[in-house]
Amino acid sequence: EVELVESGGGSVQAGGSLRLSCLVSGFTFDGADMGWYRQPPGNECELVSSISSDGIIYYTDSVKGRFTISQDNAKNTMYLQMNALKSEDTAKYYCAADFSALPLDEKHGNCAVPGIGFWGQGTQVTVSS
Repeated sequence: EVELVESGGGSVQAGGSLRLSCLVSGFTFDGADMGWYRQPPGNECELVSSISSDGIIYYTDSVKGRFTISQDNAKNTMYLQMNALKSEDTAKYYCAADFSALPLDEKHGNCAVPGIGFWGQGTQVTVSS
């Protein structure tokens, strides 16, 4: 059974850091494109960062230089290190997996829609200023 579980969210002051974790089961990273999405309240879902099954890394422009995505194969865990956090980073963050040959979409109307890949339950990140 494919399962993804996020953790590590919380509240932090602007300029601070958080590290999100995504524990996966039922598959290995070399067989999937993996990504972190986020959705602020009332706004659309956007792709923050991803690692393809070939190891290609993507970051959306707004987080370049501040966020780092990584995977630990031994622990079956994907991470998103978030530094220099801003209030506009406030959102619910989701881990996602896709087993198709297509690249991950950069935007969705909503995160965690059934039938569009596999999603974790989400973890809230709140940045205050």
